Amino acid sequence: MSTAGDEAFIAAVKPLVDAMGGEMLPPDEAGVDDVVLAWEGVDAVAVRLPQLADSLDHILAAMERRKGRPLADLDRKAKQEVVRILEARGAFSVRHGVETVASALGVSRFTVYNYLNREKEA
Repeated sequence: MSTAGDEAFIAAVKPLVDAMGGEMLPPDEAGVDDVVLAWEGVDAVAVRLPQLADSLDHILAAMERRKGRPLADLDRKAKQEVVRILEARGAFSVRHGVETVASALGVSRFTVYNYLNREKEA
């Protein structure tokens, strides 16, 4: 049975879970890979974290929302900034990360690698 405190805690962590692309579920439905969050000593909510590849898609979608238009419609400088941000967030450690980002940006893999190399040279 949830209390008003539990509901406030759940409401407080929801934006973080949403930003990660996670899913919230009752603690008693948690699987072995889920993270159970306790509030005041009582399990309040379980969080199912997304697979890394799903996280990248979620991050790209969030960046599009933030920019207010498809990433492919951005100018070159803005695309380079997106690549910089994604690199800092580990997007290119995910299998097919470069391909996924290139597709979202409407550029080739070669272009993404050029953006990455340009950053390292700067």
